[in-house]
Amino acid sequence: MLTALPFSFYHGGTDSFSLIISALVSILLGSTIWFSTRKTKKNIGKREGYLIVGLGWLSISAFSSLPYILSDTFPDITNAVFESVSGLTTTGASVLNDIEALPHGILYWRSLTQWLGGMGIIVLTVALFPLLGIGGVELFVAEAPGPTSDKIHPRIKDTAKWLWFIYVGLTVLLTIILFFTGMTFFDAVNHGLTTMATGGFSTKNSSIAHYNTPAIQYIIAFFMFLAGTNYTITYYALRGNFKKVWGSDEFKTYLFLILGLMLVVSTTIHQVTDLSFEQSFRDATFQIISIITTTGFVSADYTSWAPALTLLFFLLLFVGACAGSTSGGIKIIRHLVFFKTSILEFKRLLHPRGVVRVKVDQQIVPPRILMHILVFLLIYLIIFVFSTIIMSIILNDFEQPILTSIGAIATTLGNVGPAIGELGPVDNFANIPPVGKWFLVFIMLLGRLELFTILVLFTPYFWRTN
Repeated sequence: MLTALPFSFYHGGTDSFSLIISALVSILLGSTIWFSTRKTKKNIGKREGYLIVGLGWLSISAFSSLPYILSDTFPDITNAVFESVSGLTTTGASVLNDIEALPHGILYWRSLTQWLGGMGIIVLTVALFPLLGIGGVELFVAEAPGPTSDKIHPRIKDTAKWLWFIYVGLTVLLTIILFFTGMTFFDAVNHGLTTMATGGFSTKNSSIAHYNTPAIQYIIAFFMFLAGTNYTITYYALRGNFKKVWGSDEFKTYLFLILGLMLVVSTTIHQVTDLSFEQSFRDATFQIISIITTTGFVSADYTSWAPALTLLFFLLLFVGACAGSTSGGIKIIRHLVFFKTSILEFKRLLHPRGVVRVKVDQQIVPPRILMHILVFLLIYLIIFVFSTIIMSIILNDFEQPILTSIGAIATTLGNVGPAIGELGPVDNFANIPPVGKWFLVFIMLLGRLELFTILVLFTPYFWRTN
């Protein structure tokens, strides 16, 4: 919060007082809790890990909303908490009607929440916990995005530190490039933060469409692609170990899926609109990468192109990028395992006595991981269906309640941002009733923490002592 003060002072904003008070409240309560518990034994197991992650995200979401409340950015707590959770979960669904009217300190804080949530606040804590004498492996497992077991270094704190080193480095690099490409320093910083976080918050009302410059849009698209890549793969690429990079089935699927969609969608846009091929290619490329990586930046209204493309982009809300990245969604690795399992099931029908194994990266997928992925997909579908029904009841007064409800749940559960219906790329969530916003807050947290981390807290098994 205090890092927002230089922007507030420089631009003469009225938000400096609210930022200072919010920071002092956070420091006071945090230090009080730390001093009162610093001498207690801290043995963190699986139960404690899941509980700390769940409660940690809830408390951080509450404290992150303080600058919004104290600066009168929002007239009520509901909108402040919604914007805060949307930022921390990198969903990017906003309730602001005039973003450009906000003070610069609040705009920066809004972007910073996404950057912190991108890699995960608890993963950051894992790198710092050894200083406090606390083990962090259970926290990392509870929060790490996607079903990946790859470790860059054998010690979990070293892994977290390397992830953050790459994360910070790419953010700084993108900020510098955007500044020299034509953005102001303030806009470059904000878009650097939210791009690498695959968050999608912008300092402009029209998002990236405000910068109708090919260089800026291609650069952001490329870094969104990097942000959606497994950070282990990025680490190997930086070390020059391209054999490891190309040996990743998930990365190859991610790459070829985007390339294929770019070709199909750009050709279709060029045929159904009067846009030039370069403009069609750029809009298609940007929006495909933005939605698959769950960033949610907008360079064009994809719902205005063609009904078939609107349906396609809706389906992309369920894809997600690579596991081990900052993106949300289901993740490509889960789709890949499910697809391979489905194909091999036909082989099992023909050879019932044969031993058929699912392999990813030339390694057999253990039955436990396979079951975990299949159960995840089933629960994801069940939550989507029942949550859509609930939202359709809440949004009964909307002109398109069903379509809007489907889009609202799909985009918040996948932590994407834009949707369909009355929540399309050029709309926002301001008109959602308060009860609907609180429900979507829960859905955003559920999606960001990959379902199980939250749902396990509601099971009787979690609270049994034996």
